[in-house]
Formats: sequence, structure tokens, C-alpha cells
Amino acid sequence: MMRSCAPGRVFQVSCVALLALSALHLTVTLLYYLDIHVYTAQMVRRIGGLLISQPTSSPAGISPNFTAAARNRTLATTSPLPLQPCPETPPRLVGPSRIEFSQSINLEDVRQNNLLVREGGRYTPSECTALQKVAVIIPFRDRDEHLKYWLYYLHPLLQRQQLDYGVYIINQHGEETFNRAKLLNVGFMEALKEDNYNCFVFSDVDLIPMDDRNIYKCYNQPRHLAVSMDKFSFRLPYKQFFGGISALSREQHEKINGFPNDYWGWGGEDDDIYNRIVFRGMGISRPDGVIGKCRMIVHRRDKKNEPNPQRFDRIARTRQTMQNDGLNSLKYKVLQMRKYPLYTFIDVDIGGPGRPPS
Repeated sequence: MMRSCAPGRVFQVSCVALLALSALHLTVTLLYYLDIHVYTAQMVRRIGGLLISQPTSSPAGISPNFTAAARNRTLATTSPLPLQPCPETPPRLVGPSRIEFSQSINLEDVRQNNLLVREGGRYTPSECTALQKVAVIIPFRDRDEHLKYWLYYLHPLLQRQQLDYGVYIINQHGEETFNRAKLLNVGFMEALKEDNYNCFVFSDVDLIPMDDRNIYKCYNQPRHLAVSMDKFSFRLPYKQFFGGISALSREQHEKINGFPNDYWGWGGEDDDIYNRIVFRGMGISRPDGVIGKCRMIVHRRDKKNEPNPQRFDRIARTRQTMQNDGLNSLKYKVLQMRKYPLYTFIDVDIGGPGRPPS
């Protein structure tokens, strides 16, 4: 019986030894594995600290090239992607709209409905990069109610058109005879002091477009936007008509020496501008009569804006006068500039007939 039990004890001792050896091996492996991960975690923290602190010299054991490359990769993954150019045809246009002048307009309500418009009447689309930077220039005097309607309708329209734009109200100070074209020249000069605009839309304050497909931007040729007004039964009154709303690039405006400065009173300056464009070898671009529809706010003739009796004589001499009457002879004095939430107001002294600015 003793001999038969001996092999069993040997086998039992061998099993115990084998189990002990396996446990030892497992313990050593686990300790080694944990030690590697602790070391790795320490290295990660060290490199992370280097990327954040960005020392002027790298600590021992860390390559400067490795640190710069890791930092650049980190910045590349966190920097916002550049915006794509806005499409030629804005996607949020609605086409024809109903324009009414019977309701009262509260400017605070207009402001709350256009919260993306920055101080001074500036707006930049957030979803894409605008194709042009547009300054909208409005000659002005004693038209506060008309301005409310303009701001109410135009700010949403210009935003749907994905324009990077600013609105400038150029107010003629004093009681002298009104001079629309000279105020437009002033607006051109003052807007360029604000930003590097490459397109200028010159608009009367009482004209509202009825279709947002009539884009307030510049084209290869000077653009006439007020093609068919209700005042003229939605027809172009004559081929040379260039009044109401027009758009010229900076280069086009400078090419014609800007607008004439000597048209005091109503009428004539828009025909002079048309002549300047033709005499400089350019043509007129227009939208079709449906897209180019506009409504005019009905009002009486302004005081000190009676028909200009000299307009026909001056129009006949545009070719001679445009050389020296325009941007190169413009004189004015800015009396005040105010930045309102929906527009920039510039009060100017432009003198009067035969009188320079004081």
C-alpha cells in the first residue's frame, strides 16, 4: 500500500509547484504591464504640458522638431475651416414681395428683427464669404418716415442676398437747395474711409424694390436697378433713364470722375451720369422689367428741391464738364458722424449754389 501511494504524492507536489510558478509569472507580467502604462501616461502628460506651455527651449529628451510638429497638428485640428464663397444665386431669395406703406414702423422693432446687423448698419454673412463688399449710399434731408420704411424692407432683403454691406445716410445740413449727386459723391468718399468697399449702390430713400432677385451688387457694366417704378406705371420712362437706384463698382465710379457736383435742385443729374458712362465707353446693365419693379413712397415736392432750370444746358455739356466737375473737385465738410444700430448717419455741409462749404 505504501508503494502504491508514492507516485500520487509526487504528482500532487508537482501540481502545487506548477501552480505557484504560474502565479509568480502572472504577477511579474501584471507588474510589468502596469509599469509600462504608468510610464506612458507620464509621457503623455509631459508632452501635453509642452504643447500648452510652448517653452522657448525644449527640455531634455524631447526633440524641438517633434514639439513644433505636434503643436501644428493640434492647431490644424482645432482651427475653423475657411468659409466658402457665397453662391452667385443666393439660396434664400423669395422673389416678389408685397410692399405696403400704410403701417407705422417702429425702429426698435426693426432692430430686434435684424439682430445680426452690427452698429452703423453693417452686416456680414456668417455662412459664406460674400462676393462683394457693398456700400449703400442714400442722399437725405428731412425724410425720417421714409427712412423707417427703407430700413424695414431693405435690411432683410440685403441679408437674404448674402451681401457684406454697410448703410450710409448722407444728410445735407442747412437750408440750401438740395444737391443729390454731390451727396452721393460725399457718400462714396466717406464710405471708403470706413472700409475697402468695391461696390456702391446709390439709392433714393423713397424707393423700395419689390423683388429680392434684384441683387444690390455691381456688374461688369454700371447697373440700373430701379427699372420699372409704379410712378411710371412699371415702365422705363426713356432709354437713358438712370435714376432712383444704381450700382457702380469703385473702378466704374472713378472712371467717370464720380457724379456732377453742380446740379442744384431736382432733375438732370441722373442724365448727366448716364452721359458720363457712355462717354467712358461703358454701357448700362439692367434686370428685366419684372425683377426690376420698385414702389415709391408718395410725397410732395421737398422745399428747396424745386426743378433745376439749368439742368438741360448742363446735360448738353457733360462731355466738357465731366473732366473737372466730379470727385476731383469735390469740396465738403463733415459736421457729424453717428453710428446708429441700423445705419451710419453723416451730416455734411456741401455749400450751396455759388457758395463753397463754410
